[in-house]
Amino acid sequence: MDIVSKRAWFAGLSVVVVVLGVVFLAATGLNLGIDFTAGTTFTLEFEDDPGTEQVRGALAGAGYDEAVVQQAGDGGYLVRTRDLGSEAQKVVRDAIEPELGADFTIPETTTVGKSVAENTVQNAVWAVVVASVLVMLYIMYAFRSVPHSYRYAAGAIVALLHDVLVVLGVFAVLGNVINAEVNAIFIVGILTVIGYSVNDTIVVFDRIRENSLRAPDRALRMTVNLSITETIGRSLATSITTTSVILAMLLFGGPTLRDFLLVLLVGVVVGTYSSIFIAAQILVAWDEGDLWRPFRSVFRRVRRRGAGAEAG
Repeated sequence: MDIVSKRAWFAGLSVVVVVLGVVFLAATGLNLGIDFTAGTTFTLEFEDDPGTEQVRGALAGAGYDEAVVQQAGDGGYLVRTRDLGSEAQKVVRDAIEPELGADFTIPETTTVGKSVAENTVQNAVWAVVVASVLVMLYIMYAFRSVPHSYRYAAGAIVALLHDVLVVLGVFAVLGNVINAEVNAIFIVGILTVIGYSVNDTIVVFDRIRENSLRAPDRALRMTVNLSITETIGRSLATSITTTSVILAMLLFGGPTLRDFLLVLLVGVVVGTYSSIFIAAQILVAWDEGDLWRPFRSVFRRVRRRGAGAEAG
């Protein structure tokens, strides 16, 4: 199985998926939860289910047109709206009772202020940055016995960023389709995906290192292809097992963990793909000079145009 010879196809597929995700992300944005935007979320439990439209209409009639209402089981609803302050439960009850009666409870209310939301955004960005830097330093140290260990670190970081961008793109779509929300638990999911992706990448890299030390005169493309062949079964088995557990939890775990599990599901699939078809291929492309060829072509064209403009 010659995977390395098809690396251009895998790279092209990844570029298309990432670009589409970024375009959709720029066009629609993410469905940010109150952890990032500030506001109040609360759950409603009705004895007689009035229906989503009736709940939304009752809130709109009380002046909360921006409220997002999501059904969570029979007679249950998760609602997100602007900051209702410390008297959130009383405000909600006063808004809903005139329209739907008093046969409901409010089991949970969460309010996040603007300053807390801003700190959450900053902390999320720093968490991803710090994780990426530590991953790079660790891989450079762990693979110091092979030439150009920094290439292994760069390959892992590219795969990591690839996974994060794909997950963000998918969530931009899911935010519009199923109202998937990006909140604090989403960041936990992203960090978990980073850990999974790096772990899978290191397994492949470690086999490449072992095979490189055993046969230092062998071409790197052959070493990488052999290493992928030897580890792909283990990577797929781990991915399938993990995905099966996540799917079971999605089916039976309820709506509370849905968005977190969706992050894990997408991340596990994409992380397995990137460790085999992205990170490992970067080593070969770099070694054979293919990695910088597109940039050299662009640079030559720019120089030619510049020379032509000067001549004119």
